[in-house]
Amino acid sequence: MSVHAHPDDESSKGAGTVAAYRARGAEVMVVSCTGGERGDILNPEVDAIAMAHRDLPGYRRLEMAEAKRILDIEHRWLGYRDSGMANEDGSVPHASFADIPLEVSTGVLVKLIRQFRPHVLLTYDENGGYPHPDHIRCHQVSVAAFEAAADPEQYPEHGPAWQVSKLYYDQSFNAQRFAAIHEYLLEHRPGSPETERMAEMREWMADRVDRSTTHVPCGDFFEIRDAALRAHRSQVPADSPFFFWPNDVQREAWPFEDFELVTSHVGSHVPESDVFAGIEDSA
Repeated sequence: MSVHAHPDDESSKGAGTVAAYRARGAEVMVVSCTGGERGDILNPEVDAIAMAHRDLPGYRRLEMAEAKRILDIEHRWLGYRDSGMANEDGSVPHASFADIPLEVSTGVLVKLIRQFRPHVLLTYDENGGYPHPDHIRCHQVSVAAFEAAADPEQYPEHGPAWQVSKLYYDQSFNAQRFAAIHEYLLEHRPGSPETERMAEMREWMADRVDRSTTHVPCGDFFEIRDAALRAHRSQVPADSPFFFWPNDVQREAWPFEDFELVTSHVGSHVPESDVFAGIEDSA
């Protein structure tokens, strides 16, 4: 189970991993906590742009349905409204996702966990990947539900308790990855625009602590990842930074997606290359 704040996050964070595990036959459910109602239309070339302006929530549901088809996953909406970026005083709109009491949203995710019974849960770290209120709330809800789903005394109305074996945080933006891609570009494409841009990214990431423990090989699925992300047309223009470095470069330099193992109830040894490591042994 992979839990995300908005539709499109599932495709920009860990979609290659999802595609790789689907190819191995794993069942995958993506949960979108909000409908992305307060997002902007970032791509002026959107088909049916009149609809997007008139009914952005409806349009983003169509985008999510296409990404779901491309990734071949199960998908559920947690059912909350996008909070948007916080106001200067830190407040968010009334009844938006970040405004809803934590125990309420946690209960909804607990119900999904107990129904789907995943062995692994992927989500964001305490910073949300970046400090959007919905990303931070997604982290809080995911961690609370991971713990509560295993406790039969919490939310008993949502079915029998289920212990998820492992909890991971997405750590796609890590210094090791950017350094590897930059070194490859310096050797094979010196002076190119992508090399210069990667140098800027590497410098920006230099002081960030690399918390990744788990590097999932998924380079063969980068095209599926990109197709799923492009399905979110209103959010992803053709010149998006996500597509700035060619996939052949990424496959040679860093054919992984990266996660941080936070909690494991099975025998786990890091670094690792498989989020299911230890689970089959404990079955």
